[in-house]
Amino acid sequence: MEITTKEFKHCDVVSVNGRVDSSTSPQLAQALDKLTDDGHHNLVVDMTKLEYMSSAGFRALLAAQRNCKKFNRGEIVLCAVPERIKEALELAGFTELFKVFDDSLTAVGSF
Repeated sequence: MEITTKEFKHCDVVSVNGRVDSSTSPQLAQALDKLTDDGHHNLVVDMTKLEYMSSAGFRALLAAQRNCKKFNRGEIVLCAVPERIKEALELAGFTELFKVFDDSLTAVGSF
């Protein structure tokens, strides 16, 4: 798994490449926690190159969403979610917790 971050004026884009499973989800959680600890609370998670995400990855996203929304500071939005991962998010009820956009341009523009 590879994580890259780009900083924009109103938000940061976190691109996740590869697979997020129980062995790699701590890296994702750590990357998101570092951003929120540094005061970045508007985050776009770009899943264009994401191949797989397990429930451990969903938990990392949920924990980061809680940190971002604490005290109404910001939120995490998802973009370019692959169809199989989107179906898993819907089954887990996560689509109620995250805004989902088709592309990163629209997601960044939402802030």
